[in-house]
Amino acid sequence: MAILELQKISKAFGGVHAVENLDIRVEKGEILGLIGPNGAGKTTTFNVISGVYPPSKGRILFEGQDITGMKAYKVVKMGIARTFQLTSLFMKYTVLENVLTGFHLSLRSGLWSSLFPTPESINKESTIRERALEILRFLEIGHLQDQMAQNLPFGHQRLLTLAMALALDPRLLMLDEPVGGLHSDEISMIIDRIEKIRDRKSDIAIVLVEHNMPVVMNICHRIAVMNFGVKIAEGSPEEIRSNPDVIQAYLGSTDAS
Repeated sequence: MAILELQKISKAFGGVHAVENLDIRVEKGEILGLIGPNGAGKTTTFNVISGVYPPSKGRILFEGQDITGMKAYKVVKMGIARTFQLTSLFMKYTVLENVLTGFHLSLRSGLWSSLFPTPESINKESTIRERALEILRFLEIGHLQDQMAQNLPFGHQRLLTLAMALALDPRLLMLDEPVGGLHSDEISMIIDRIEKIRDRKSDIAIVLVEHNMPVVMNICHRIAVMNFGVKIAEGSPEEIRSNPDVIQAYLGSTDAS
C-alpha cells in the first residue's frame, strides 16, 4: 500500500491554477523526486500535502486515511514532517535546543508541572533530551550540540533542520531543496545523511524537491516532473532523463545545469 496518494489534486488561487489534477503515489521505503522549473507548482504541492493550504479539489490519503484539508499541526501528528531551507531554525538557540523544539508535540507538561516538577515529568524531559542527542549523533553533529545555530556552517544548518524534522519521528519526510546553495562537500554530506536515514528506517518515505539534477538522478528511485501545475512525466531517473517532454520543459534549460 502506498504511504501517500494524491488523487486528482488541484489548487487554484483566484483564477491561477497552481496545481491541476495531480496524481502521485509514494511507496514506503522510496525516495521520490519532485522536479520542474520555477513556478511549476512544486512548493504549492508541498503546502497542500503538509496542510498549509487545503486543495481546491481532489483527495490526499496518508497510509490509507483521508487527510484532505487537515490542519498542519494534525498532519505533523499523523507522521508527516517537512523541512524548509532555513526558516525553521532558531538562530539564537543552541543546536540541542533547536532539536528539542521538534519534540514540542510530544510534550504534555503544563504550567503546574513546570512549576512543580513531578518524577514523571522529569523522567520525560530526560528521555526527550536523550532522544534529541541520539538524533544529533546519528546525523554526526552531536559534537555541535552546544553551538549556537547561527554560528554553524551553512551545510550543518541544513543538517540541523533535518534533525528537527526527525525529532517528529516521521513516516513521510518532505525535503524542500536540501542542497540548494551548498558547495560540493556540503552536498555530499547531505546526500550521505539522507541515504543513512533511508537505510536506518527502511519503511520511511522521502519526497524531495530539488533543482540539483545530479543529486536527484543519483538519489531518487522515481521522479515526477511538473510544469505549469501539471505532471508531465513520471518514472525512473533513466526514463526521465530521456523523456523528450521533460528535456524540452526542464532538463534542457539552464535551470537544470
